Amino acid sequence: MSQFVQFAARVGRVMVLGAAIVSLAPVVAHAADTSTEEGTTGEVASHQSVPIQVDGRVLMRVRGFAGYTAEERARAVQKRIVEFAGDRSVPVDTLRLVESPRGSEIRAGSVTMLTVTDADAALEDMSRVLLADATLEVMQRSIELWREQRSPRLLLRHAAYTVGASILLAVVLWLLSQGFRRLRALTRLQAGAHVRAVKVAGFEVIRAEHLRGAAQSAIKLLYWFVLLWAVYLYLQFVLPLFPWTRALGEGLLELVMDPLTTLGQSFIGALPNMVFLAVLFLVVRYLLKLGRLFFAAIEHGSLRFEEFDAEWAIPTYKVVRIFIVAFAVVVAYPYIPGSDSAAFKGVSVLLGVIFSLGSSSVIGNIIAGYTMTYRRAFRSGDRIKVGDVIGEVVDSRVLVTTLRTPKNEIVVVPNSEILGNSIVNFSSLARDSGLILHTTVGIGYETPWRQVEAMLVIAAGRTDGLKQEPAPFVLQTALGDFCVTYELNAYTSDPSSLPRLYSALHANILDVFNEYGVQIMTPNYEADPSEPKLVRRADWHAAPARPAAEDAALRPQPD
Repeated sequence: MSQFVQFAARVGRVMVLGAAIVSLAPVVAHAADTSTEEGTTGEVASHQSVPIQVDGRVLMRVRGFAGYTAEERARAVQKRIVEFAGDRSVPVDTLRLVESPRGSEIRAGSVTMLTVTDADAALEDMSRVLLADATLEVMQRSIELWREQRSPRLLLRHAAYTVGASILLAVVLWLLSQGFRRLRALTRLQAGAHVRAVKVAGFEVIRAEHLRGAAQSAIKLLYWFVLLWAVYLYLQFVLPLFPWTRALGEGLLELVMDPLTTLGQSFIGALPNMVFLAVLFLVVRYLLKLGRLFFAAIEHGSLRFEEFDAEWAIPTYKVVRIFIVAFAVVVAYPYIPGSDSAAFKGVSVLLGVIFSLGSSSVIGNIIAGYTMTYRRAFRSGDRIKVGDVIGEVVDSRVLVTTLRTPKNEIVVVPNSEILGNSIVNFSSLARDSGLILHTTVGIGYETPWRQVEAMLVIAAGRTDGLKQEPAPFVLQTALGDFCVTYELNAYTSDPSSLPRLYSALHANILDVFNEYGVQIMTPNYEADPSEPKLVRRADWHAAPARPAAEDAALRPQPD
């Protein structure tokens, strides 16, 4: 461990000395070929400088010349330093200063590592000789450090440190897992016993399970924070031990803090716009609340307008809300952070294209839904017919309308389909004047039409659920080849019971015609039978049928 401390002290001294030299001497590199290295001493250096990094450490900074950029010179110098340091057979002492017409050259044998020119010295306001001496010393120490850090003995020692740190990290993570598991169990137990819901004036503002969930979430957040901090300390210790990962280790904190710093600066810069957006949000929210109260008053009848149905209140409010929100979005768009960036605009265009391509049917259904609302085509509870579907309106929304058929089936019909078809509403007039049920029978010409009409009216009077006022009436709709077609019309105020009413009406028609001995010719007639096709009264309740009174007596009675 003492050797490690001495090594760290040496590295620290080298870094301090290197920082001092870097502040004084931006070193200039040249190419491996002398003819392409830097040109003449009369060239003026560029003020842009680029650092030369070896193993993640900044050794020096170089400046560019006309036709030879600082980035190119930095890469060339770095390559030559690494190649020289990799050849351990060449001592560091072979590096020497040689004066030439171009300036002070740092050479290793016959190879020129870099040249310090008068232009470099003028930029740093110091003599060329002093700048060259400082640059030579920094280069020698950097090469020594590069070789020392790659010595097998030091690498083995650092590998041992890494293994020990890894074992320690595993133990710490295991202890954290066990400790926080017990802490969560203890918190769950204590919270279940002591945490109660937050109530204000008898109203439950925050439920107890939400508070318990918040406590568990806080413990989980603390666990992840401690775990990540332990991993960060581990990486901060291990990565700088090896020259290949030193750059990542030394920049680990910046890697985490730079995004947070950028976010913080962006947040501070966008703060005025965010204040504007907050004010706009509050104003829009207040307007929507006022609109909701206004249209709710219309819906409840406390506020009335001529020619404006109360059922239109909520749909109209929804339309107004869409326009208010759309206007607010248009106003807020320039103030949204990042709205002027190309990425934001690209995403906006992409979303617009997707919306326009995929929402045509949705928009059509929405328009159809509002159109039907203002057309007063039907309301909830009405019995309607759309195409081949007959059912009671269970729910009517912006996109679809839900119907319940007489067979107790749920049918969801898109509003655009309803708008494109004729709608038969059985309930709209049934509430006031009643819905007319109608059925037809064919009776031969030998039967007096007055008798037929009287029998049909009697059958309608016997049917429960049909109104007697207005009275049922009969129409002769056709004089056929073999029979007269009579149409019985009767009123009802219960359109939801149409199947049951039709069945009962047909049964009563059969009974009345059998009572008076009149044969029904419907649907076809070929010849007069030898005996009329009638059902004798004695056979009306043939087995297994029973008279209504007997059937009621045999039916189990409730307790």
